[in-house]
Amino acid sequence: MARHIYSCPLRWSDMDAFGHVNNVVFLRYLEEARIDFMFRLAPGDGSPSFSGGSVVARHEIDYVRPLVHRHAPVTIESWVTKMTAASLTIAYEVKDPEQVYVRASTVVVPYDLAAGRPRRITAEEKLFLQEYLDQEPAVV
Repeated sequence: MARHIYSCPLRWSDMDAFGHVNNVVFLRYLEEARIDFMFRLAPGDGSPSFSGGSVVARHEIDYVRPLVHRHAPVTIESWVTKMTAASLTIAYEVKDPEQVYVRASTVVVPYDLAAGRPRRITAEEKLFLQEYLDQEPAVV
């Protein structure tokens, strides 16, 4: 199983009054990693995979340690833990080599924007996602 690696820069404005990255900002970090994973790594040049839209059905976040601002980016590893005909669950770790700050997951539903309704995962998308599929639960 592969993991998608995203290098996420920290912004000065990400900090809150307590001097660490605000909890809500982590949702933005996860979104950046998810978009990089699903859209930039979509299979094939000019592939329509994942371009029709998707919606977030659920987020779950465990805050392990505070992350303070620094100039070095933080690494976000992403992988797929569950895939059904019309949804997938992406797991994440926001981390440095020696420290995990956040463990999270997002349920994503592919969406047909023109029709205004959820759609099924295509065969091409499924083939791409299976490379990142790990059905073993992460150690918390």
